Amino acid sequence: MVNPWLAMEAGADPGERIRTVRRAHEAFLADGTVAPPVRQVVADSWRRSARACAAPDGVAPVELDEAALRSYREAHPLARAMPVFRELLGGIAQDGAHLLAVCDPQGRLLWVEGHRGVLRRAERMNFVVGARWDERHAGTNAPGTALAADHAVQIFATEHYNRRVQPWTCAAAPLHDLRTGRLLGAVDITGGDHLATPHSLALVQATARAAEAHLAASPREFGTYLTALGRDEALLVRDGERLCLGRRHSEIMVLLARHPGGLTGEQLAALLYGEREMRPVTLRAELFRLRQLVGPLLHSRPYRLSTPVETDLCTVERELTARHLTAALDAYRGPLLPSSEAPGIRRLRTASEDRMRRALLTAGDPDQLRAWAHTPWGEHDLEVREALVEALPERSTARTASLAAAGRLRVEYGLTGGFTGRTRATAG
Repeated sequence: MVNPWLAMEAGADPGERIRTVRRAHEAFLADGTVAPPVRQVVADSWRRSARACAAPDGVAPVELDEAALRSYREAHPLARAMPVFRELLGGIAQDGAHLLAVCDPQGRLLWVEGHRGVLRRAERMNFVVGARWDERHAGTNAPGTALAADHAVQIFATEHYNRRVQPWTCAAAPLHDLRTGRLLGAVDITGGDHLATPHSLALVQATARAAEAHLAASPREFGTYLTALGRDEALLVRDGERLCLGRRHSEIMVLLARHPGGLTGEQLAALLYGEREMRPVTLRAELFRLRQLVGPLLHSRPYRLSTPVETDLCTVERELTARHLTAALDAYRGPLLPSSEAPGIRRLRTASEDRMRRALLTAGDPDQLRAWAHTPWGEHDLEVREALVEALPERSTARTASLAAAGRLRVEYGLTGGFTGRTRATAG
């Protein structure tokens, strides 16, 4: 079976592939249609880029100036992995044909290293430290697409959404905290067409795994961590071992982590099933199956967890309490178990989202409001959209675009009256 994450199969003609995909790219920009030989991962990325209004001829914006970049990357977890990146990829980056790049989960380039001549060429497309290279801002590219797909990927030449980037080929792999499963960023190598080989993709994957292991090899114990934001099936990481839970087990683990003192069977059933008629044996069977998965972590009488389990929801709440709103935004990966209909989960989900939104609206920072408005869970948030309009400078391009987006949402929600950014009309 052909590896869908590789740019080309063995024996393919690079020149012919470039020409064929260029024609497909132009057709997509013209009418939105895309067909083979464009890979599915690339087609999906083009569609995401188009929905985000990424410019096919623009340059990625620089979001971190020199002062902000210095302090931010010094505190970033990936700073401790840079010796690994340089050891495994540094030689390639200095060979005069490649660049080594490392970005954060938002696609902001924190390190870009390599031969001076290649760096100068990359500057023409704003592939520089501090620039935002997620798909929303730069279109399809290896680090941005690796973050979006959470998988190592190659992007070859004309597969890039932005024409300015099409002379380049790149391979990137996402990086995670092995204790929590949290996405930390991505590592990338960028160069010419010769990177479109299985070797380059395997190399960045191996480098990412080595860096993750290096970050995990610290004196502190791993502990137990539950990731449930933006996921229908929670990820339990215990002493470095990862376990993906089913949907009902995910709900149970979140609720028990939230109630460290434990819950009776009746209390847990009410949080899971509400007023629905449910035989006690149904819950006992679910708990029996969960105990088979997690072993002595699950105790009974009352049902409780034997050791403290930290959750990504608690991480967000802790950052909000400390008024570290940017860190809270980074940790908030989406609504809690978004498909769950369990009453206890729905209440937690609503409360956490409301607290996050209130903090954003109170702070009124345009970058933070924009970050929320450009997420799948925030793109239909009219109040945040209108707050973003108010926070942006008058007569700026960004304000004009945000005002138009707010107007479309008002029509969608059946609201009457105009919105100028200074007053808000009421529902009709």
